[in-house]
Amino acid sequence: MAAATGSRPHRSSPASLWIRGQMYNAFFGFDAEPFRVNPDPRFLYFSESHREALATLVYALHQRKGFIVLTGEVGTGKTTLLNALLQKLDPGVQGAYLFNTKLSLEDFFSYLFDELEIEPVEPFRKSAVLHRLNHYLIERLRKGQQTLLVIDEAQNLSDELLEEIRMLSNLETPQSKLLQIMLVGQPELDEKLAQPNLRQLRQRIELRHTISPLSLRETMEYVRERLLIAGHDNGEIFTTSALRTVYRYAAGIPRVVNVLCDNALLSAYVRKSLRVSARMIDETAKDLDLLREEVLPEQPAATPSARDGWIRRLWSGRRAQDELGA
Repeated sequence: MAAATGSRPHRSSPASLWIRGQMYNAFFGFDAEPFRVNPDPRFLYFSESHREALATLVYALHQRKGFIVLTGEVGTGKTTLLNALLQKLDPGVQGAYLFNTKLSLEDFFSYLFDELEIEPVEPFRKSAVLHRLNHYLIERLRKGQQTLLVIDEAQNLSDELLEEIRMLSNLETPQSKLLQIMLVGQPELDEKLAQPNLRQLRQRIELRHTISPLSLRETMEYVRERLLIAGHDNGEIFTTSALRTVYRYAAGIPRVVNVLCDNALLSAYVRKSLRVSARMIDETAKDLDLLREEVLPEQPAATPSARDGWIRRLWSGRRAQDELGA
């Protein structure tokens, strides 16, 4: 094992960092960069909270819930979870995914119609737009099909647009909602929905779920698993104390874990060290202006409710089906 020698690396240009990243791949024996922030299906890691969230959303679709809300801190993997959900949709479920939420009413319907492949109404008239959308959704329902609207970064929606989205939930038959709506966002979304003027929307929410950060154990698993997927022979580059230190800085947020570990590997490469120590994590976090959290205790598992048990059985069954069909 190489000794940890040399000085701490200084901040570099993006081009320089890319070159060094390629070089540390060779140094550690990686086939790919293990901690790139960009989503990569190869590195998909589902914590207990992610599995519970995915099973909850599948349950909501199965039960044809009208309004669903999913929240989580920045970097907890909401978009990754949505991608996994959209890939799991049955052929009879059409999903419309909107991520640009700072829209006018006309732009919103334009995006929605484009996602659902509905012929646009020209010129824009709200009554005509709603009539065409209602006709489209009824035709899908007659064929036994579902339609799902997923709105990411929903905390940025204006109150006016949220009210218009609420009105879409009025599109229904006596037996079923024509359009299922999923609002996804940061914790600020819960604060927005708590406003008195959005009371009617809040009352229509049938299911909520919050993605929790990774636990200490999951953070350790997450780092080691990504190292193995990247091609490392045993995934043991970070010492146990280094992983604990990563957890205290990142507070279980996967995106922060990625940034911190990526920069720590670069630091280890510059020093020609095949191991990352807790001290290297401290130094890297200081360079990144990260604040070390107080010791974060492991949270006790909540007592499962009847619905939670149903969800777990549903998830286990679907996972088994996926594995059998793989």
